[in-house]
Amino acid sequence: MGTKPIGQLLMKYAVPAVVAMTASSLYNIVDRIFIGRIPDVGTLALGGLAVTFPVMNLSAAFGAMVGVGSSTMISIKLGQKDYQTAERVLGNLVSLNIIIGIVVGALGLIFIDPLLLFFGASENTIQYAHSYMFIILLGNVVTHLYLGLNSALRSTGHPHVAMSATIATVIINAILDYLFIFKFQMGIKGAATATVLAQIFALIYVASVLSNKRDLIHLHAGIYSLRKRIVKNILSIGMSPFAMQLCACLVVILINKGLTRHGGDMAIAAYGIVNAVTFLAVMVVLGICQGMQPIAGFNFGAQQHERVDEVLRKAIWLATIVMIIDFVLCVFFPEYLVKFFTNDPVLSLMAARGMRIVCSLSPIVGFQIVTGNFFQSIGMAKRSIFMSVSRQLVFLVPFLLFFPEIWGTDGVWGSIAAADGVASLVAAFLLWHFYHNRSVIHAPRTRMSSTLKRVFFHNRVTP
Repeated sequence: MGTKPIGQLLMKYAVPAVVAMTASSLYNIVDRIFIGRIPDVGTLALGGLAVTFPVMNLSAAFGAMVGVGSSTMISIKLGQKDYQTAERVLGNLVSLNIIIGIVVGALGLIFIDPLLLFFGASENTIQYAHSYMFIILLGNVVTHLYLGLNSALRSTGHPHVAMSATIATVIINAILDYLFIFKFQMGIKGAATATVLAQIFALIYVASVLSNKRDLIHLHAGIYSLRKRIVKNILSIGMSPFAMQLCACLVVILINKGLTRHGGDMAIAAYGIVNAVTFLAVMVVLGICQGMQPIAGFNFGAQQHERVDEVLRKAIWLATIVMIIDFVLCVFFPEYLVKFFTNDPVLSLMAARGMRIVCSLSPIVGFQIVTGNFFQSIGMAKRSIFMSVSRQLVFLVPFLLFFPEIWGTDGVWGSIAAADGVASLVAAFLLWHFYHNRSVIHAPRTRMSSTLKRVFFHNRVTP
């Protein structure tokens, strides 16, 4: 971590993470492809599935808070060679995920129908949303544990294992989807059952790998009791992804309500398709960020700031390339992508138009995502939280309130693109400000600092 070339390290950690995140996003894509082709009810079922997004985001917010906070702490502690604390963080990750997973799952089951109606379900889609979400919430603690331990695998030096587990889970999910939905005639319930069962298999595998006594950091008795200081640090660092997911719930509510008002259930189904496709590119970028996270965290903890700068530069370039590819596919060839999900001509046209608008500023989104994750990786939770909350609440919410009143359904799509544009400008300023003031944390200014100032503030460059 502290000596090998950054390019090699980033490839070593990012490639497995990208494959894992891409495979993870295929969960939703595979579910939508199968559900969209259920005879007679495919379009409504897609709408019902789209309504479950905010409920799933709400649950995932708690899981992300623990998983990301723990994995970041583990990386930093390993960089500081504090192996005992790193191992206790791993144990606390397990305990917190079990507690939070059970509580969130139970509350979700109690209030499932009011939540789905609040988040945009209609009388036509509520039955499909309920059927899917009921089974997902039953397996909520499994989801939390699997995702949390998978993050820990990357931080403890097992990125390829994390990748393999995720790929295996997606393959199992796809096979079970086909069996449960079409062979056993379970419909949307079959998709949910397949997802939970696949995650159970993956959890067993991941837990067995992390229990290997030959590894320096592994699961064993004596590390599961919650420590106040560790829990506080985990939640503090993890507050950024928690805030992001929580804000996403509010945003999806507004998106669903705007689409329902101006386009009905068909527009909700179109959003499900647009979200699935665009989310794939975002997950690739998040995979790059996950590859960057342990390298940046380790070297930041070891005070090797030039290496921190280098991994950030390379991550930004990779993310930008990914989002440019996303832009080309989604803006110029959306009809071909939509065909995977539906044969309905009206739904296809609506989804293709939405995809073009949403992805119109994709080339700059990668920079924004990497910057937010960079601050999170080095423990600067406040900046990361601010970036997450500002993009969702300060920018996107006002756009969602006003744009649809002027442009209807197009206004909903346009709000997402506009928020991404403004948030990227904020990310550029915050990153420049970090390097401009790095003397505050007693670190030398490096080439990255000069580069940022040349790009964003020409007149303030000092030799």
